[in-house]
Amino acid sequence: MPAELAIVILAAGKGTRMKSQRAKVLHEAGGLPLIAHSLRAVEPLAGRRGSTLRGIWVVVGHQADVVRQVVEPFGARTVLQKPQLGTGHAVAQALGALPRGVTDVLVLPGDAPLIGTDTLRALLKLHASAESAATLLTARLEQPQGYGRIVRGDSGEVEAIVEQGALSPGQAELREVNSGVYCFERARLTAVLGQLGRNNIHREYYLTDAVVLLRAAAGRISACTVEHPEEILGVNTLAELAYVDSLLRRRKVEALMGCGVTIYQPETVVVDAEVTVGSDTVIERGVELRGATRVGSRCRLGAFSLLRNARLADRVTVRPHSLVFDSRLGEGVTVGPFAHLRDGADIRRGARIGNYVEVKKSVVGEGTKAQHLTYLGDATIGRDTNIGAGTITCNYDGINKNPTTIGDHVFVGSGTELVAPVRVGRGAYVAAGSTVTENVPADALAIARSRQVNKTGWARTRRQKLAAAKARKDEPVVGVRLADGRSASKASRGPRRQPRARSKPRRRRR
Repeated sequence: MPAELAIVILAAGKGTRMKSQRAKVLHEAGGLPLIAHSLRAVEPLAGRRGSTLRGIWVVVGHQADVVRQVVEPFGARTVLQKPQLGTGHAVAQALGALPRGVTDVLVLPGDAPLIGTDTLRALLKLHASAESAATLLTARLEQPQGYGRIVRGDSGEVEAIVEQGALSPGQAELREVNSGVYCFERARLTAVLGQLGRNNIHREYYLTDAVVLLRAAAGRISACTVEHPEEILGVNTLAELAYVDSLLRRRKVEALMGCGVTIYQPETVVVDAEVTVGSDTVIERGVELRGATRVGSRCRLGAFSLLRNARLADRVTVRPHSLVFDSRLGEGVTVGPFAHLRDGADIRRGARIGNYVEVKKSVVGEGTKAQHLTYLGDATIGRDTNIGAGTITCNYDGINKNPTTIGDHVFVGSGTELVAPVRVGRGAYVAAGSTVTENVPADALAIARSRQVNKTGWARTRRQKLAAAKARKDEPVVGVRLADGRSASKASRGPRRQPRARSKPRRRRR
């Protein structure tokens, strides 16, 4: 392994073929930005015995500030390429930022998310043992169109990389292609970068031309061929992005099944890269596990449920069509079907959240049940409490969100409205249909509803009046005119009021 290694990831391009305003490396596959996959692949190299990883540098350009926000949490540093004049120019900018002691540089693209850590280790091992000026990662493809071809000499050593458009008739049959991943001896690479030209259709400095110059300077060029050619696949179009995404997700699902997770119809299940699932958990069809979701052992995730950044302890049951976002579920919790947990909901051990119940930014204590048609927002609920069907915590007053606190062993009857801020003490009962606006003491019964009044015969009388009014409205209209010119329908309303005659004004006496 190289004794003093630096890693350079190229992530400055816009990706014009993506037809998007977003930088190519910011597009997501497998639940992460493309650049994040490259960083995840190189991170473990820092722990390799016999090698000192001096750091990771990412060359940024298009939407540099946004790309920095993605890469800096990985401990990577950034180098700005402006203007963007090709891969050779990008590497030259990075070399100027590296510490003096760096002897070798691993260069890889930020848009190739399938490259594995073991493959990179094999490349570095070959580079060190062969004492090469450069070592390339290559692959043999049945359909190599679009890739630069590897040209080898009679001895089998790499002599050149020829781009698709520059292939001669004899070279068009070559199947070994360049991946865009290289390891260079720093001093020799620095010497030839200044000799790169821009005599090409894009008027850019190509890093592939450095390989030709190194070979011409009597440098040895080695090639490490990947076992699985799909590892080198890059992303240049949205169609390629979708294909790479499907490969990443297939890998993830297969890895989970290999660790003892049962997945029914795995082709329908979506699992992001950072998700973890414990053994003996069962995942039904159509489930999506997003973000940094953590699922314990012996859980069951019902069909078409969606979990994002959720934390599930062991033996949790999520029934079909439930949503769990940014929430925590304790051991033995049951949720759903059609439940919605969000914004920091904390469901403690053995609690049950049932049909069409929404819990937002609330703590539900151990053994507590909210089984039907309920909204619990900004609430803290104690242990072994029963929340009746149709209960609502009225937490928003139009300006502020207000808390509701419900103690242990409380019984809240169905159809209750708790107008926050309000507290219900330990062991209290709230009668069904109550609108609670004041605190309820411990062990008290709260009844907050209007007194029922029954008016005998009221409904029958109302129906009779409505029927009579309808009958009058449906009476036929006689189509004749009366002597005064009015229609019969108007005459039925009664005689026309005669105008009142005005009296002559009195003369004022002087």
